Amino acid sequence: MSLAVPEKQQVRLVFLGAAGVGKTSLIRRFLLDAFDPEHRRTVEELHCLEYEERGGPKVRLEILDTSGSYSFPAMRKLSIRRGDAFALVYSVEDAESLESVRSLRAEIAALREDRLPPVVVVGNKADREAERKVSAQQALATVEGEWGGRHVEASAKENRQVLEVFRQLLQQIDVPGRWSPALRRRRETIPKEKGPSKPPLNKTNSCSIC
Repeated sequence: MSLAVPEKQQVRLVFLGAAGVGKTSLIRRFLLDAFDPEHRRTVEELHCLEYEERGGPKVRLEILDTSGSYSFPAMRKLSIRRGDAFALVYSVEDAESLESVRSLRAEIAALREDRLPPVVVVGNKADREAERKVSAQQALATVEGEWGGRHVEASAKENRQVLEVFRQLLQQIDVPGRWSPALRRRRETIPKEKGPSKPPLNKTNSCSIC
């Protein structure tokens, strides 16, 4: 599904998923090209980036990192109502986290009953093959076969397919078409998988809310 937002000058990507699946790690890898192996409990963090089209308006991109705890249902519902696109993250070493994705997708559909917004399901920790509990085939059968949605397996630790997660989200809300040619060319030089490390984006503004 593609949701064009030609007049929208603010776009919010929301990362949802169970605790410990690596939502923060994916965002941190994308923004800073860094990885922290220690898990730190997130309540809510909002990262803000700004782009300016040549001769056009500025576009504000917001990335909301949400809590994996279901102790904050009101905050989660507010995040769902305000999001433009969603990354539903599970860990390939935790089958229950994929079931959490199923519940979250159902909640998004219920709260946004007029139209299901763009969703990308992300299987993180794909580098941990020895501990894998969710096969790629199993996830694809659910996400693409049952839901007709988009699925990406990624590894924040190895910087594998992280950029692809964001590309898929932004493509569905037509943000790439609003980037300047220079910024698009710079993004296209970043390797999709392993390769020389360079920060995917320059973070012009960042804010945290607790």
